[in-house]
Amino acid sequence: MQTISRLDDLRQALALSKSGGKTVALVPTMGALHQGHLTLVRQARARADIVVVSIFVNPRQFGPNEDFSAYPRQLAADAALLEAEGVDVLWAPTPEAMYPAGFATTVSVAGLDAPLCGANRPGHFDGVATVVCKLFNQVRPDVALFGEKDWQQLAIIRAMARDLDLTAPHVDAIIGVPTVREADGLAMSSRNRYLTAPERTAALALPTGIEAAIATLREGGPAQPVLDTLRAGLLAAGFSRVDYADLRDAETLEALDALGSRPARVLVAAQMGKARLIDNWPAN
Repeated sequence: MQTISRLDDLRQALALSKSGGKTVALVPTMGALHQGHLTLVRQARARADIVVVSIFVNPRQFGPNEDFSAYPRQLAADAALLEAEGVDVLWAPTPEAMYPAGFATTVSVAGLDAPLCGANRPGHFDGVATVVCKLFNQVRPDVALFGEKDWQQLAIIRAMARDLDLTAPHVDAIIGVPTVREADGLAMSSRNRYLTAPERTAALALPTGIEAAIATLREGGPAQPVLDTLRAGLLAAGFSRVDYADLRDAETLEALDALGSRPARVLVAAQMGKARLIDNWPAN
């Protein structure tokens, strides 16, 4: 595995691969890798000849009161995991390489960035869209893979690719991979490490509550009472705050009053101790 931190070196390495007709898959990450990330890597390996994983803790997607400085950084351990998975290139740019002096451009996907996490983390998705657009231009992958746990992020990246006519990857080559879960159902996340043992047990109310809500929604009737029950159950279980518990159109993220024929998802964000946990499930 090549570990590369300079853009010229990355382009040279990938040019040699692409000149031989090989396809390239990109898995963007912020490091602190777990089995969810490694599942994306394995899916990438099945879809392309060359697998590139990026690790970059992106300062532009953290708010002033968020955990940028505390976000786990373990490049050597992450590199060992990726090498064991047969990754070809680890792209680990420095902040200066990603955002050189005078950097003044922001990519913003209006509309999709407003609800859900966007309402509680202003500017977050501008940071996400900007860094992912840069990664796409740097790597020029044939396919890129993202976890469905960050559903709003996935919808925004697909919209960005469509709106900007990106061809590498094309919007249809931006692949969502189903959320990888612990044996008890909690979605894998780098932020789970912030949970104490009692909080980790209480956090199971998140996936079990979503499952129960979806079962009720499928019986018919209005969504709001079901979502109110979900929210109340999370607070009773020990979550200190529920930022949202919504039924949304899977593509447009429009709030829905009830299940219909279009694909929909139940999406939740809630605070447990030091960890803000997000999760979502398909509702139909």
